[in-house]
Amino acid sequence: MTPRTLAVTGATGHLGGLVSQFLDTARTPHRLVVRDPASPKAPRHATITEVAGAEFRDLEAARRALAGVQVLFMVSASESADRLAQHRTFIDAAAEAGVEHVVYTSFLAAAPDATFTLARDHHATEEHLKASGMAWTFLRDSFYLDFTEALVGPDGVIRGPARDGACAFVARADVARTAAAVLSDPAPHTHRTYDLTGPQALTLGEVAATISTARGTPVTYHDETLDEAYASRAGYGAPDWQVDAWVSTYTAIADGTMATVTDTVHDITGSRPLGLEEYLRSTPAR
Repeated sequence: MTPRTLAVTGATGHLGGLVSQFLDTARTPHRLVVRDPASPKAPRHATITEVAGAEFRDLEAARRALAGVQVLFMVSASESADRLAQHRTFIDAAAEAGVEHVVYTSFLAAAPDATFTLARDHHATEEHLKASGMAWTFLRDSFYLDFTEALVGPDGVIRGPARDGACAFVARADVARTAAAVLSDPAPHTHRTYDLTGPQALTLGEVAATISTARGTPVTYHDETLDEAYASRAGYGAPDWQVDAWVSTYTAIADGTMATVTDTVHDITGSRPLGLEEYLRSTPAR
């Protein structure tokens, strides 16, 4: 394959940092585009050719940071009320800078009416990318396996209105190595949408039981009503859109949206994704 100028966003975060790490392991040169190039969280791999500074919302800075880039890995911005506007601005900057192909981290079942409210922004971002004139690849991730222990409250209970629905949680490391494989040779993945999941769909009761076994600490699941879910989160003082997102994490599991299981991680990378028990046994307790 002819070498192409590759840029990675979000490298001071977990997912983008892992992608940079996998690219370095494969000896693939790449540029980082981060908010603060001086951040101690920015990777310092030998294959990094440049660390450019730009925020998604800053059109001019993003255009400068992406000058000469042909393939871009775009990690979705942090959750915020204006995340979609940030995405659109950054996509516009990429198109103006001459980027040819964008690989974007979207979300499973992204749609304008998705149950998980933040997946609606992902759908709108996908549509903006499709209209940009650039080639695109969408990596639609399930909820992260890494997040399951964070669902457990201080009392050892996972609370949420997920009923007996299931979710095929996917490890961020599996998303990252899939992304790195796509970025290493993006042409075959042009205009493809990939659902990235773990190897099995688990109910939150099964998640609780697995955590209990792996950590040796009792964890249970309590199926809240919607009223209970909103009431139990009211004390955090979060804006309405954020509380809706928190609650819809569980309702998206309840309605079957998150139960999809695919072989995509294996098909692209050649190795199977981590399951919850395997992940927990290989990860120190928090």
